Amino acid sequence: MERNLTTGSVLKNLMFFSLPYLLSYFLQTLYGMADLFIVGQFDGVASTTAVSVGSQVMHMLTVMIVGLAMGTTVTIGQAVGAKNRKKISHTIGNTVILFCIVSVAMMAFFLCMVRPIVAVMSTPAEAVEGTVAYLTICFVGIPCITAYNVISSIFRGMGDSKSPMYFIAIACGANIAFDYIFMGALHLGPAGAALGTTLAQALSVVIALTVILKKKMGISVSRQDFRPRREATGQIVRIGLPIALQDGLIQVAFIIITIIANRRGLSDAAAVGIVEKIISFLFLVPSSMLSAVSALGAQNIGAGKPERAVRTLYYSIGITVGFGVIISIIIQFVAAPVVGLFTADAAVVVLGTQYIRGYIWDCIFAGIHFSFSGYFCAIGRSELSFIHNITAIVLVRVPGVYLTSKLFPDTLFPMGLATVAGSLTSVVICLIAFHILKRQKKVA
Repeated sequence: MERNLTTGSVLKNLMFFSLPYLLSYFLQTLYGMADLFIVGQFDGVASTTAVSVGSQVMHMLTVMIVGLAMGTTVTIGQAVGAKNRKKISHTIGNTVILFCIVSVAMMAFFLCMVRPIVAVMSTPAEAVEGTVAYLTICFVGIPCITAYNVISSIFRGMGDSKSPMYFIAIACGANIAFDYIFMGALHLGPAGAALGTTLAQALSVVIALTVILKKKMGISVSRQDFRPRREATGQIVRIGLPIALQDGLIQVAFIIITIIANRRGLSDAAAVGIVEKIISFLFLVPSSMLSAVSALGAQNIGAGKPERAVRTLYYSIGITVGFGVIISIIIQFVAAPVVGLFTADAAVVVLGTQYIRGYIWDCIFAGIHFSFSGYFCAIGRSELSFIHNITAIVLVRVPGVYLTSKLFPDTLFPMGLATVAGSLTSVVICLIAFHILKRQKKVA
């Protein structure tokens, strides 16, 4: 299972590692898109809004778990690069202990907070009960979501991005089948969407554990590795916590945007929810590059080859910017039919088309600061990623969306552009931070 990525072509290693990562993200995103697409075929706008609001909350929790697990990926990656197998084992054992505690605590807390969360989201009255049902079931499944992402973080830290892709592929297929059963045949609406997602995620965990146990995937962990160790847990938390907080606050910003849209009416809420799903799909390339740069960069830092980590960053920026430019231009011509895949409501299609035509340009700038975030994580400076994201959110993204929603009540296009301004701010901060690190000779 372990793959050393500290030798050979940097670009080849980046592509080799990121493509399975990209497909994994694609399949995981397909989860939410499938829920939204299928519920739209069997129910009305209220159910669509319930699933879009509920899935946004779940996406926030998921990315926070993934962010914290990034500490495991980077720690294991550095240990692989340094050929320190004892540290790998200690990290895996302490990761299991840490995330068992985190997942149970999150499940208990959020189950108690279902209705307050739905209220804070300013969920339209017609969609309240559907959202409550969706979130209740999904919150019960938090341990399964956590287990899958922790297993994936361990594999990726060891240089294996293919195995998580196989696990999620099976789960994605199961989720689509469950959706048609629960929402189509049994007409369970938003609750059916949540039930299908939770059961599919549980299936992926069972399959992953079965493969690890039966095929001896190269993971060697003893009972002693599950003994809490301050150094191992400390490094995971030190790297992962800023990323978890950053990703959580980014999603809070998107939730605030959703609340702003919800207060404009049901059609605006549905349009924003649909576009957020489409954008999350298109952001697969920047997201996969962030994770790939983190894992590859960590191995090279651990091996004492910082110049290869920097080259990985440069290649990642080139790939993501190229993708962003191409997809932004294409969406200007196909926005309406793309939004129309998720709803037959004419008003929602018009509003969604306006929003995505502005929002889509974010793909270009997000690709740049995502790549920098991956690099900052790899060198153990994840707080820089936290700083640039929070600054952009607080000073630009949220205020910009609020102001444009008030100044332009008849269109969502300016709200989309406000998100782009937030990412541009992040890019500027990243460039400044990188330049300072170079002057301090802390990068190659």
